[in-house]
Amino acid sequence: MARRWTNTLTAADVTPKATFLNRRQIMAGLGGAAGLAGLGALPQAAQAQELEPNSWEDVTTYCNYYEFGTGKGDPAKYAGQLTTSPWSVKIDGLVDRPGDYDFQQILGEMTLEERIYRFRCVEAWSMVVPWTGFELADLLNLAGVQSGAKYVAFETLYRPSEMPGTAYQVLDWPYREGLRLDEAMHPLTLMATGIFGQDLPNQNGAPLRLVVPWKYGFKSIKSIVRITLTDKEPETSWNMANAREYGFYSNVNPEVSHPRWSQASERRLGGGLFASRQDTLMFNGYSDEVASLYDGMDLTKFF
Repeated sequence: MARRWTNTLTAADVTPKATFLNRRQIMAGLGGAAGLAGLGALPQAAQAQELEPNSWEDVTTYCNYYEFGTGKGDPAKYAGQLTTSPWSVKIDGLVDRPGDYDFQQILGEMTLEERIYRFRCVEAWSMVVPWTGFELADLLNLAGVQSGAKYVAFETLYRPSEMPGTAYQVLDWPYREGLRLDEAMHPLTLMATGIFGQDLPNQNGAPLRLVVPWKYGFKSIKSIVRITLTDKEPETSWNMANAREYGFYSNVNPEVSHPRWSQASERRLGGGLFASRQDTLMFNGYSDEVASLYDGMDLTKFF
């Protein structure tokens, strides 16, 4: 519990909850999310934006969670049927203490302090989101990382009886993601258990999801049930589906264009439909913290 990242974002930087809840309407007005990098902290001036608040149930009606369907409203519509308690996470591979870890046991054994992490959110819009959670490194240390481990692989729950989207082979289920070990052990890499002071809604990845703030949103895998330490780079779902567009690293890098759109600029949520675009920040604004992880790497090849 000694290693902690201290962020410079304050409560004043956080995207107002009303704005966060209304992002579905805002994004619809922008004509969709396809070309937006979604980076950077929201300016304080955006807090004055007059938006009629939605209910909390609408918080993720513009959401990607394909296990519940490919429509943006499908997760909010269907995820309520997901059983999230009891919940366990299998930790295996190159660890000293493999096994099935009960979610409440995980939290109990860590004697967690109350902590809010304000991170720039990388999805299809730009915002700052207050996550509640703990560093992934704390969980990995609990299991005991062996010296031969180089990567961390993750799996999402696969439960067709409660996840109607898995009836369609949009992806090769279960959903998989992975990090290099030094990325996983970085203090910025968070296991999130809550958002806006509340427990994660099912459609947000309850009860336990990854948040890697310098990478694109699909790296932050939801509803985790398995973590494997390995010496080989693990397969990841979107890279398996389309390696040309979704590299293993998936770092925010404005110098590497997506094959179908530019990632060099972004529009911030809350600035209005006609807000000017601004330059996308390398590593989503976390260069000082994470750039050293990639020293000597060709980031156009390892994207």
